[in-house]
Amino acid sequence: MKTHLIAMLTIVLAAWSANVFAEEMSMEAYVSGFDYQARKDMKIDSETLAKGLMAGEIQLIDIRFKEEYEAWRMGFGVNIPLNELPGRLDELDKNKIIVTACPHKDRAGLAMAYLRTKGFRSKYLVDGLVGLAEHLRGDKARDFVRAMDSQ
Repeated sequence: MKTHLIAMLTIVLAAWSANVFAEEMSMEAYVSGFDYQARKDMKIDSETLAKGLMAGEIQLIDIRFKEEYEAWRMGFGVNIPLNELPGRLDELDKNKIIVTACPHKDRAGLAMAYLRTKGFRSKYLVDGLVGLAEHLRGDKARDFVRAMDSQ
């Protein structure tokens, strides 16, 4: 009986945690519930991002200003500057993990937190677009582009 109760509680907790960001929440609620697991869950690296993009599980949002994006871009992902994000939430796919990115990670972290308060499953790219460019070189770039083209 005790084992069944523990198993049932585990299932309920897992289901609840999977839907934590299914609804909007205040910044106070997000910050108040922040713990080591939340810290881990908010981050993604370039290798994991590339795999998720190829699998169709992730939507990349480049939050740089339009001029930065026009100066150089990756050729995939959507450019929604951070200051336009609140008015363009309808362009985001709630069925995917939304990964925010900028050259390093300062604005991406802010965008990720905002999106989480709006009910999105969101992460930020810890090595930034600069790290992603470094990751996608040579054979990795070729394989990635081929995989993305076949979607």
